[in-house]
Amino acid sequence: MAVTLREQINGKEIKISDPVFDEIHRLQAENDERLVDLNTKFHSKQETNQILSAIIGENIDNTVNVMLPFHTDFGKHITLGKHVFINRNAMFVDLGGITLDDYVLIGPRVNLITVNHLIEPSNRRGLSTKPIHIKKNAWIGAAATVLPGVTIGENSIIAAGSIVTKDVPDNVIVVGAPAKITKKIH
Repeated sequence: MAVTLREQINGKEIKISDPVFDEIHRLQAENDERLVDLNTKFHSKQETNQILSAIIGENIDNTVNVMLPFHTDFGKHITLGKHVFINRNAMFVDLGGITLDDYVLIGPRVNLITVNHLIEPSNRRGLSTKPIHIKKNAWIGAAATVLPGVTIGENSIIAAGSIVTKDVPDNVIVVGAPAKITKKIH
């Protein structure tokens, strides 16, 4: 079995001089063509899911509903469960991998960011990646941002506008920047 790009780079620092950047740029260009098609024409739900299936490289269940426009830089590192709803203008920076389990709700203008730049100024154009996992029945509110390496627990809610920098346990509501637990869900 071939090693995927995500497996090659996750958790590692990638300097701009690394040859893997050629593959990253190739995948971005390939994805950009499909995104232009997806976001600039009217499509039926079935057509939308067919194009999204091509973008992510696996069939999307017919229970998935994605409102357009939808944005992603690679696409091939996204996994969607069943009954997932993604609202308009969501941005998935998915090089590190994004997994949405069944019944996840993504609000409008949500940012899921799996990539960070390196801290040292001389290497700042380099990257590091960590996956995001949003577990079953979680809800990410409008304009919230989830940063690299975060797992959102089952049934948890991320309030609108929150910035999530750390893992969120099951059955809680988090609010703020950075997001903090404000309530347990029973």
